[in-house]
Amino acid sequence: MMTKQDSRLMRLVFRFLKYFLLMLFGFALVYVMSVSLGVLHIVATLLAIVGDWLWRIGILLLCLMAIAMILESTR
Repeated sequence: MMTKQDSRLMRLVFRFLKYFLLMLFGFALVYVMSVSLGVLHIVATLLAIVGDWLWRIGILLLCLMAIAMILESTR
């Protein structure tokens, strides 16, 4: 019998982490495709627009993971 042992916060963090990693994988695919097609200026523009947000979201996700681990360890 399987019981849900993870808290809501832990499941939410895992869901955010999954979509964040999928987003990074998508950007990696865009980079590889643009290099192979010779349109590297698209990636430079995209990175300038989205780069700051990626760092902020990554740091926020790390903080959420730390909070969730602390709360899970106190349970």
